[in-house]
Amino acid sequence: MGQSSSETAKDEGHGDLLPSFTAYFKKMKRGNKIISQETIRSIELHLKKGNIQGANSVISNALKNIDSAPINIAVTGESGAGKSSFINALRGVGTEDEGAAEVGVIETTMVRTPYKHPKIKSLTLWDLPGIGTMNFPPEEYLEKMEFQEYDFFVLLSATRFTKHELDLAKAIRSMKKNYYFVRTKVDMDLDNEKKSKPRTFDREKILQKMRSYCESTFSQNNMDVPQIFLISNSDLSDYDFQVLMDSLINDLPAQKCHNFTLSISNITEAAIDRKHESMQQYIWLEAFKSGLLATLPAVGILRDDVEKLKVKLKHYQEIFGVDDESLEVMAKDLKVSVEQLKKIIKSPYLLETKKEETSREMFLKYVEKFASATGGPLATGLYFRKTFYLHHLFLDTVAEDAKVLLRQTYLKN
Repeated sequence: MGQSSSETAKDEGHGDLLPSFTAYFKKMKRGNKIISQETIRSIELHLKKGNIQGANSVISNALKNIDSAPINIAVTGESGAGKSSFINALRGVGTEDEGAAEVGVIETTMVRTPYKHPKIKSLTLWDLPGIGTMNFPPEEYLEKMEFQEYDFFVLLSATRFTKHELDLAKAIRSMKKNYYFVRTKVDMDLDNEKKSKPRTFDREKILQKMRSYCESTFSQNNMDVPQIFLISNSDLSDYDFQVLMDSLINDLPAQKCHNFTLSISNITEAAIDRKHESMQQYIWLEAFKSGLLATLPAVGILRDDVEKLKVKLKHYQEIFGVDDESLEVMAKDLKVSVEQLKKIIKSPYLLETKKEETSREMFLKYVEKFASATGGPLATGLYFRKTFYLHHLFLDTVAEDAKVLLRQTYLKN
């Protein structure tokens, strides 16, 4: 008699796939998962039935959706609220860089302007004209701005509320869209307060006063009080910028979380860690799709393997801002040479080998490094193929390089 599909899968070495898959995602917080719970259940169902091809198909589609799912964020508010600076900050672009949103220009445009993220091509930030510059009600404003296209709105306000901002917030809510209220230019207000009242200046009390003012304004206008984010576009590591980013990630559909997470600048080590965790999941899913468990092929790396690895390493470096172009920008800001920066990081040298060292020896050396770093035996756990080891080694090294460079920036400031 013929074997069932589940028996065949087990005989071929796939018997541990379901518990491995379930265990991996069970330990992860819902908001941190890059695939939806529905997708997870679908994969588990295929694995339970021994349908490896079906599971691979679902994972393949999920990865394609992650790579291609468009993310559209509308940035709106009154003219002068810091929309352009905020858009540049989200894109990791300086005000003088090519393609930056113009800062400090009197707003006269009556159309929305798209700004693509330079590294995450699926992410577009839309600069909407100030509501106060338009001569029609908020509902019509939103219709003309194609409100249905956006995943959410970021509503910026500086110093004091205006009726336009409140009316716009009401209209966005009435149209069943999410908005995030961001109070900008916090650093400027603190500086002004410190200059005018140096003896009684209390940073925390002033920040709480700003927050309370925003909350009471919503309450007094019979509106639900949203979470208030206090930020400085010129100092993203301070105040609520990271809290805002975490909120946006948690509220996006699962398949859009990954790319938005990768788009965030290395403003803190926590931001780097979140990008690292998201990339780990992506690598894990790619490896799981390969369907090879607990075995390490005792083969060397072919020339085309090395080329593919170079491409992958470069991709990780670009995402974490340790590629050559990013290092040149950082070196200029820190007034040091690129060579000096490269001396304190490791990823530029990962694929360098001595002439007498064979590709097989190079691979085994990396495997040994990865195993010692993770503390697990080579032939247990979710080690599916040789590239899984190397991708994780690349990712871990690049993420640590990003932290080293971030600390270097702190030392210089």
